[in-house]
This record gives sequence, C-alpha cells and structure tokens, in this order.
Amino acid sequence: MKVAFMARTPHVALVALALSLPACSGKSDSASSSGTTTGEGEGEGEGEGEGEGEGEGEGEGEGEGELPANAADAVTTYSQIVLASYEDSLTGAQTLDAAVDAFVAAPSEAGFDAARQAWLDSREPYLQTEVYRFYDGPIDNPTDGPEGLINAWPLDEAYIDYVAGDATSGIINDSSVTLDAATLMGLNEAGGEKNIATGYHAMEFLLWGQDMSDDGPGARPWTDFDTTSLSAPPNADRRGLYLTVVSDLLLTHLGDMTAAWGTGGSNYRADFEGGDTEAAIQNILTGMIVLSGFETGGERLQAALDSGDQEDEHSCFSDNTHRDMVQDVVGVQNVWRGTYTRLDGSTVSGVGIRDVVEVADADLAARVDARIDASVTLAEALQPPFDQEIAPGNAEGRARVQALIDSLRDQEDVLFEVFTLLGLTVEIPE
Repeated sequence: MKVAFMARTPHVALVALALSLPACSGKSDSASSSGTTTGEGEGEGEGEGEGEGEGEGEGEGEGEGELPANAADAVTTYSQIVLASYEDSLTGAQTLDAAVDAFVAAPSEAGFDAARQAWLDSREPYLQTEVYRFYDGPIDNPTDGPEGLINAWPLDEAYIDYVAGDATSGIINDSSVTLDAATLMGLNEAGGEKNIATGYHAMEFLLWGQDMSDDGPGARPWTDFDTTSLSAPPNADRRGLYLTVVSDLLLTHLGDMTAAWGTGGSNYRADFEGGDTEAAIQNILTGMIVLSGFETGGERLQAALDSGDQEDEHSCFSDNTHRDMVQDVVGVQNVWRGTYTRLDGSTVSGVGIRDVVEVADADLAARVDARIDASVTLAEALQPPFDQEIAPGNAEGRARVQALIDSLRDQEDVLFEVFTLLGLTVEIPE
C-alpha cells in the first residue's frame, strides 16, 4: 500500500490510499512498511509525494525545534500508561480465557453468552493500546512483534471454519491440521494477509459466526461446540479446541507486552526511558498521528463509509465496531493528557504530551486538546450497529461517520503542527 503525504486544507485527505481495502475477508492490521515525512511539510504550505514539503505551520513559537524540560517526564508517564493498559488487557484476556475454558468444558447457551460478553469486555482496554503501534515498538516491530497474531483484521472466515455455502471449509474441518499453538501461529497469514488464524478477531468469528443480519451481529449457535448435539455441524470438538488454543495464545502475547514494558528489568522500557528523549517523543507522537488519521480515520472508517458494506466494519461479527472507534480515540487522548483510568477505577497520571506542548505553544496545546475531545465526542455519537450507520440509505448515520472522519483528519493535521513545533520527523505506514 502506498501512502503519499501532502499539505491539505481542512477535510481533504492527508493520507492518500493507493489501495482500496477488501471486505471482512481482507488484510491484516499489521501489514505495513514506512516512509518518512518531516514536520516541515505540515501546515498550509506545499509538499509533494513522499518527500519533504515546505511551509509554515500554525504552531510556531519561541524555542521551536527544542524539547521543553518536562519532555523526559512525559516519556516516563507514557511508559507507566502503556504498562497499566497492557496489564488491564491481560486481565481482560484472562477473564475471557476462563470463560472460554468453562464453556468448552461444558457447552451451554449461558456459557456461550458469558464468553461473548468476556470478549467484548476484553476489547475495552486493549483498543486503548493501539496508539502504541506504528513505531516498531514491542507490539509491531518487524522481528517478533505480535500485533498480527493479536489483532489482525479483516479475516477470511472460510480459512477458519464453515461458512454459508461451504460446510466443510476451514482449518477446523481439516482433520490433517494439528490444532496447537505452534501450528496456528504458523498458519496465521500463511498464503495471504486475509488468512488470519489467531487473535481477537479469530475468536470473535468463532463466538459469533458470520454476520448475516442487517441489524444485528452474527448468530452462531452454541451447539456448534456441543459434541453431544445431533444438530451440531461436524468437528465440534476441534472447534472448541481451536477456540481454547487461540485464547491461550492471546494470554501469551499480551504477557509478552507487559514484560516488555515492566519495571526494574533489562527490557524495552528500560531502553525507551534511558535512551534519547527526542526519539522517544517522536515515537509517541508517531503512534498518535498514524492511529488518528491513517488507521482509524482512513482504513477503518473511510473505507467502510465508501463501500457502505457491513463486511467492511472493523468488528464485523460482533457488531462492536462503534466501541472500537471510541476506544481507539480515547487511547490517543490518554497519551495526550498523560492519564489512564484502569479497570479497577484507579488512575495512572503524570506529565502528558499536552504538558510538553503547552510549554512551547499554549495555543497549539489548546487546539489539540479541543480537537481530540471533539473526536471522542463524535465517536461516542456513533449509533450501533455500525453497519447501519454506513448503510447507503442512512443519511444521518453516514453524516455521523463522516463527521468523525473529518475530525480525525483535523486531529492528524494539528498533531502535525506539533511535529513542526518540536522539529521532529514521523514514520508513516505505506
């Protein structure tokens, strides 16, 4: 996928996608390369292609290009928030795993509903961690980053299990495939980006099945996992085993993330906090800006709005896409403000990126603050199910989605002003 960065007036795409996204049987979140754009190309100046543009941003002030003295404190706060949110994600995954194990051991409708609810609950903290992507940190570094094993999307349902029109498709129905962690990890994206075998969305498909409804989620029956049911499709035992293996893998990979950001060890966090502060701030802002416009505003929202197809929504099996949008933007807000509310209601807080920017340019800090707040409000205004918001005949719903896209693009713009202010460069996925 090629991405060109250019200066733009409000509501004109900053990120030009040269490849349209496929439907729910499409590409992985984790597939990307990168190009470098300097902050100099931001604002209302002119820039072309992937090179360096020139122009004057609105965030210029005294000391431009120099980091304020509180920048190192902001790096420390960021690390604390990252750890807390990954710990909460692991806690949510542990609750999900317990619900899955209980259901598979004794399948019932109540157990199935409990597993589904645990999946929904587990997404709330994890989605707030997506802002830690896009700078080759522990979650998505090209060597061993597990993002593609945790949250790859969208997926080809027929790669995993039966689908409408093909009762024998998928890994589950191929008895020659051993269902264990190593095998499923090896099969993830094997032969194509849409061949997703692990992660949240693989579990989502197993818990809900295909979304064949215009106004609700998938309706997979719990009896698909009941080995005693005469009405269940074949391989109920393998279906249950698959679900438990993928759930266990989620625990492993989220555990790896908490270890990478833990305290008191020789790990990524130690290097992040002990290294160059400017590089750390640049990485933090890169995650914020790419998630805001390119990922959430572009790949997840604009593509779905353009097609008007329910298969293009992010969590298309469970119809949880509206929460995906809210929590992704809240994740950006957490980093900006330097505060995170944990699952138990306690708060992790300290010097945020907002505080760093405020020292250099209080007006710019206020404008970023207002824009992120507006994006959160607009995300919360989305009406579930999301597939009805983007339906071609729903003018009001489509207007709500478009308003959020516009706000996220404006958010991307004003964050680019921060790059200009601090004299940084940003690595952008292509």
